[in-house]
Amino acid sequence: MNKRDFIKAGIAGLGCAACAFYRTDLLAAGFEMLSGQPPAGDLWKWSHEAYHYTVTPQGVRCTNCPNGCTLKRNDTSRCRSRINYKDKLYSIAYGNPCAVHIDPIEKKPFFHFLPSTRAYSIATAGCNLACLNCQNWEISQKSPRETTNFDLMPESVVEECRNNKCESIAYTYSEPTTFYEYVHDTAKLARSAGIKNVYKSNGYINEKPLRQLCKFLDAANIDLKGFNDSTYLRLNSAHLAPVLRTLQVLREEGVWLEITNLVIPSWTDDVSTIRQMCNWLVTNKLDNCPLHFSRFSPLYKLTQLPETPLSVLEKAREIALTAGMKYVYVGNVPGTQLENTCCPKCKKVIVERKGFRVTENRIKNGKCSYCGNSIAGVWT
Repeated sequence: MNKRDFIKAGIAGLGCAACAFYRTDLLAAGFEMLSGQPPAGDLWKWSHEAYHYTVTPQGVRCTNCPNGCTLKRNDTSRCRSRINYKDKLYSIAYGNPCAVHIDPIEKKPFFHFLPSTRAYSIATAGCNLACLNCQNWEISQKSPRETTNFDLMPESVVEECRNNKCESIAYTYSEPTTFYEYVHDTAKLARSAGIKNVYKSNGYINEKPLRQLCKFLDAANIDLKGFNDSTYLRLNSAHLAPVLRTLQVLREEGVWLEITNLVIPSWTDDVSTIRQMCNWLVTNKLDNCPLHFSRFSPLYKLTQLPETPLSVLEKAREIALTAGMKYVYVGNVPGTQLENTCCPKCKKVIVERKGFRVTENRIKNGKCSYCGNSIAGVWT
């Protein structure tokens, strides 16, 4: 199988974005690979005025995310993707993704959204968090000026998605909040073209830009990185409350929502905290949202820690089910049956998965084929 066929088979990018697997078919089609910086004190083609900022006496204040960076002229934001250029805020992550892959939708992970379909996945460099455990730190902790990028404007993303027969575009790998304008404009075009938009995010975004983006989003998977604000600050350089608000807003806006919780030994594996998190989700009417407990692997700045024991993940799943969560999964553990979907009513297995493949789907018209119970999700 040549590289082009490899991509078209939908198995490209099964590793993390940091593996630097670039789309050879894009190069063959004439899309330019970019690197380097714009001239000093100037913008480049891949710049776009930000949609959410305020001018203050101290500089321009970004209102895109809770970091609220206030930048003097030529300053760069914490996410490395925004600059103050002549007292206006610009994104320098517009139409210049550093990662472009075709992924199975299950990789995001989405288990209850268009199973067995493919997502055209894009990411630019930059992130508004600084997680010690980041798996894609080679791109998330860099500026678009430091990575090798594609020249791929929104119209081209939609065209490539259609040409590759992908049902959705996924904004993923780094943090799509930091390339918000690129996401917004691409998603708007995709919606007009009948293509779905899925958002894989840390959820660290302000409410106004989120609600604006929700007009074009079909699904979101949010990393809920714990349920203790002190831990959130030390582990991720962020706060918990804005992420919880993001979950509420997505539910209010009718965006299909799945939640991922990475269970990190000695950081986010406390049983009582996991119970508090699950109780909050149920109380806030998020019990139908699939909850993915994901195994931690030693990466980036936490290489001294062990992998999450399977017993801890199984206990977390038990806690979630007892709290009232209806669909709970364990991820990053090959060989288990804990990524299968069971009907909450009759308890039978209705979707079987192996890796990122669905091997059996017994959901018919959104219902369990055994007992007729409605199964939450977007199935067609």
